Parts: sequence; C-alpha cells; structure tokens
Amino acid sequence: MTSEAFRILPAVGRAPVPWKNGGGVTREIAAAPGPAGDGFDWRVSLADVTEDGPFSAFPGVDRTLTVVEGAGMDLMVDGEHHIVDEPYWPHGFPGDAATGGRLLAGPVVNLNVMHRRDRVRAEVAVVRGTLRLAAPEGGTVLAVALEDGAAIDGTDTGLGRYDAVSLHGRAPCVLRTYGYAALITLSGHVPGGRRTAGDGT
Repeated sequence: MTSEAFRILPAVGRAPVPWKNGGGVTREIAAAPGPAGDGFDWRVSLADVTEDGPFSAFPGVDRTLTVVEGAGMDLMVDGEHHIVDEPYWPHGFPGDAATGGRLLAGPVVNLNVMHRRDRVRAEVAVVRGTLRLAAPEGGTVLAVALEDGAAIDGTDTGLGRYDAVSLHGRAPCVLRTYGYAALITLSGHVPGGRRTAGDGT
C-alpha cells in the first residue's frame, strides 16, 4: 500500500534467503539503492538464528542487531564477548570484524540493520506510543512493528507484527503503537526502501 506520505512493507510474502555463509536464513524488509546482494548502501532484515556459528563478513559495513524473539546471544566480536540478552535492545558492531554467535537458550530472531559507514548514517531505537515519523532530508525513516497493534493515524491502515512503514519524502505521518516498534533513521544516501531479494545475515 502506498500514499504520498508513506509506504507499507508487509511481512507476509517475505521469502527466506540463505545467509552468505550458509548458516541460516534472513527475510529482507527493505534495502537501498537497489537489489541488495553485497552492493547495498543500507539494508534492514529479520534473521532466524537456530544454531551457533560465525556471522558473514561485510567489509566497510556497520551493523546493529536487536533480539526481537528468544533469550539472546553471546556475540564474540574480534575475540571480545558481548552478551546480548535483553529483548529490544539495539547492539552495534562492525560488520568487517570476525564475529560469531552462541545461542544462550534456544533459537532467536534478530532485527538486523546494516549500512556502509562511508555512505550512510543509521540510528536505531525501539519505541512505543505515538510517533511522528519524518524522514531526514535525502534520507529514509523505517518503522518496523515488533508486536501486533499499530496503525497510521488518520487512515484505516494497520500494522501487524513485523509489518513496516517506510517514508522517504517530506510529508510526515503519525504511527500509533500499542506494543513496541523499531524506528530506523537512515541519512546521507539515495532514498529507497523497496523490497528486494538479498543474502547474508
């Protein structure tokens, strides 16, 4: 669904795509400027992690990982432990660092935000309540519902779990959430956000 102000990216129909290293699958929410692969400026996705193992390497890319289902992970980033066990708490690390993950208590689902540090600035926050969504000049703002019960104010447009709304124009909109949502602000890039095929976690 589209409007002059926003575009809805539904969770239904997102195909699982194998990671670059073959260790799991990801479901892409949005990417820019075109088909993701390794040529993206930024990419937002959900990853199903069912076993311990290494993460794919992405040179020149910074990453933010947010556990949205499950007990969490012990990330080993360049030999240093990072215990990520608090749901909805964004955790940043460089995508070109040697990284591995150990599940703390069973499978998890992670929200992944990746961006090329020399092209894009990305900010990730988990919020709830009434949010005025407005894209930065030349950028994109993306809100991903992490729980059921969100709606675009003044419309009949509702968002279920993992549905997203994307804005890359000047007209703002208001999102009302009854649970948590991830708010991702991307600046310093060619606007985008169409759903594409991708690879890698």
